[in-house]
Amino acid sequence: MKPSNTLRYYHWRGVNQAGRKLSGVIVGYQEQEAREKLLEQKIQIKKIKRRAPSAFTKAKNQMKSADVTAVTRQLATMIQSGVPVVQSIKLISDSHQKSEVRAILSQVNKQVEAGASLSKALRTSSPLFDNFYCDLVATGEETGHLGQVFERLASYREKHEAMRKKVIKAMIYPAMVTLTAIGVTVLMLVFVIPQFANIFSSFGAQLPWFTRQVIKLSNLLINNGLMVTLALLSLIVIHIATYRKSPRYRLALSRYSLKMPILGSVFLKATIARFSRTLATTFTAGIPLLTGLQSAGRTAGNLHIQQAIEQAHIAAAAGMPLYLSLRQCNEFPELMLQMVMIGEESGSLDDMLNKIANLYENDVDNTVDNLGKIIEPLIIVFLGLVIGGLLVAMYMPIFTLMSVMG
Repeated sequence: MKPSNTLRYYHWRGVNQAGRKLSGVIVGYQEQEAREKLLEQKIQIKKIKRRAPSAFTKAKNQMKSADVTAVTRQLATMIQSGVPVVQSIKLISDSHQKSEVRAILSQVNKQVEAGASLSKALRTSSPLFDNFYCDLVATGEETGHLGQVFERLASYREKHEAMRKKVIKAMIYPAMVTLTAIGVTVLMLVFVIPQFANIFSSFGAQLPWFTRQVIKLSNLLINNGLMVTLALLSLIVIHIATYRKSPRYRLALSRYSLKMPILGSVFLKATIARFSRTLATTFTAGIPLLTGLQSAGRTAGNLHIQQAIEQAHIAAAAGMPLYLSLRQCNEFPELMLQMVMIGEESGSLDDMLNKIANLYENDVDNTVDNLGKIIEPLIIVFLGLVIGGLLVAMYMPIFTLMSVMG
């Protein structure tokens, strides 16, 4: 019988061996699992009921990608130290703080004890254990080097998450500046500009064109603020829905992200580093190059690059060398292609791919660390045009009036 993939929250009340009344929440796939866990703790169950968890409880106990990375590192350490797989999983499960992690690992442990392979148990337990992860584990089981495979997986995931954090860091600074500029602009249009407009109305003189347009924009926000807000929210909802349902829209966004000024090069280098690291990990683990190429494409993180890698896979499957297959996509930098060519010709493709990943990861590091200096002039110009433009619009009538009076 195939286990359920839906984790449920069970609220319980009971009495321990000392006669003390206790209550709590247990996460499990079935009620029977929750009962078994309570019996293991010598708790006499008085009442148990399945309930929907609060948003806070669910967020607190939810298994995330970082948890998978931590579990992978612990498994690598224990298995390489000689601890059996089943015992390793049980030790991690019993000591983990998050309920979902404990429930998922407990389910994996039961399936392995029942005779299932570890890769199959992981594949059916949670979508966070993706095909790439499970394929590598299956290779480790077949070759008898499970500890080494978990070590490679842990290193790969740690570097992948570090790269993802760097990319997010690169986006935070310009995003915060942009949001601040928008917030200040809205506040000025709603609260400051109307005060100037009242003063100007007492002059009874013709206002400059730019000032009139700013006052019109201010009146629009004040009189139709709710409609403008609803329109913006509608655009956001439409964007999210279209992104989820339309591959063409996702493809267009992925292409645009690579062409953005400054940030586009960061995204491209991060994608190349992720692709190279994934392909090196699969190749070192003994997975065939063509299969690894497919896995690397799926984990690239950019749909446009993923499609380019799929085209390269078709060409490589027809017998073309990998570097030529990648070159005909017209998406990868020449330096990377030359390094792949050297790796293929020298028989050290995995080492060369790791060097490519390190090279582009260092480039991303340097760009992110210097991002403030790079975009600071652009930010000054942007703030000057937005905030300064509003100030100029409000002071233009005053300057005009002063010249007339003079």
